[in-house]
Amino acid sequence: MRIGLVGAGRTGTLHARTLSAHPEVTELIVADADPMRAVEAAAALDATPVPGVRELLELDIHALVVATAPEAQAGLLTAAARHGLPAFCETPLAPDAEGTREVLAEVAAAGTLLQAGFPRRFDAGHAAARDAVRSGRLGRLHTVRALTSAPTPPFTGHAPCPGGLFRHCLVHDIDAVRWVTGREIVSVYATGADGGERETQPDTVAALLTLDDGGLCTLTGTRRNGAGYDMRMELAGERDQIAVGLDVHTPLSSVEPAAPPGVAERAWPGFLDRFGPAYEAQLAAFVRALRGQIPNPCDGRQALAAVLVAESCELSRLTGAPVRPAALDSVPL
Repeated sequence: MRIGLVGAGRTGTLHARTLSAHPEVTELIVADADPMRAVEAAAALDATPVPGVRELLELDIHALVVATAPEAQAGLLTAAARHGLPAFCETPLAPDAEGTREVLAEVAAAGTLLQAGFPRRFDAGHAAARDAVRSGRLGRLHTVRALTSAPTPPFTGHAPCPGGLFRHCLVHDIDAVRWVTGREIVSVYATGADGGERETQPDTVAALLTLDDGGLCTLTGTRRNGAGYDMRMELAGERDQIAVGLDVHTPLSSVEPAAPPGVAERAWPGFLDRFGPAYEAQLAAFVRALRGQIPNPCDGRQALAAVLVAESCELSRLTGAPVRPAALDSVPL
């Protein structure tokens, strides 16, 4: 199987290593907006570099993996669909919900496979939490707390896109809440703060999400967490409560006298370090889906559902009012 990869940055390099090591991938072909970066990435993995996307799409490849800046992904996915190519792409698929709908319409018209990248669906902790909820271990789930705290902006050097932290970071928490709980988010009420530095986007945000069974979820995010990368989900039910992301890498110290010492020195530096195995697992699933061995584990509609909630959070932040996200079933594909 010959796979084309567009994007040789942080995430693209991780994807390149994963694909080049996969026994089903006979050749990996790499393109990047910077041709020299593609050459360097390919040389490190015995892959094949090409000067650009046009040259890549002219080759006889079986699928396309997209890991570029968010603003470039929609055009690449549209091109893949028009070439009849299955594609994998990190979320968000497009700069906004309208662009996501357009991508999904192209994919539907072409009848091709599109897998959206939500690595938390392939993370052992999130999978265990999903199983716990569905087994009834927690009883009625009444409270969920989800957070992502990063020490640096998630897309350093890229042009800002609509939605800020909700759109480009917490969209993964939103999908994780939907996937783990099995509930839809029917209302959001959000706010944000910039630490007084007058940034174009808040560096810290929070939202209250109401689930379709009446359960409540608090969602928080920041890119000013000096202790390190912190991602957690806590789920509280009438019988028990559990946590995802609470381990020796959690950059959280207790000031209680009997508490264990803090572990910030072992904190994950960033999301690729925390979710490395999950990123590998989702690409392995993509190859299996290409082979027809499993159904698509996460199609583009899941990405759209999360984006609709993320954009509703941003609208609520701007207006100061609660917002009801559009129902996925009402979205034409």
